[in-house]
Amino acid sequence: MKVSYFEDTDTLYIEFRAGDVVETRDLDENTVLDMDAGGHICAMTFEHASQRTDVKHLVVEGIAA
Repeated sequence: MKVSYFEDTDTLYIEFRAGDVVETRDLDENTVLDMDAGGHICAMTFEHASQRTDVKHLVVEGIAA
């Protein structure tokens, strides 16, 4: 899993799993889901992230070994 924030575009990108994206769905006008061939979510993109999330305070809990 990878979380990236692009300050220049105020975009938050969360990749849940690596894989080939075969479909992109607009959840709303500022949120996009990337899906694999099995219909699983590979990634999410949040536009205007600083207004919609608490991007400056990322907390990671329960990381499996």
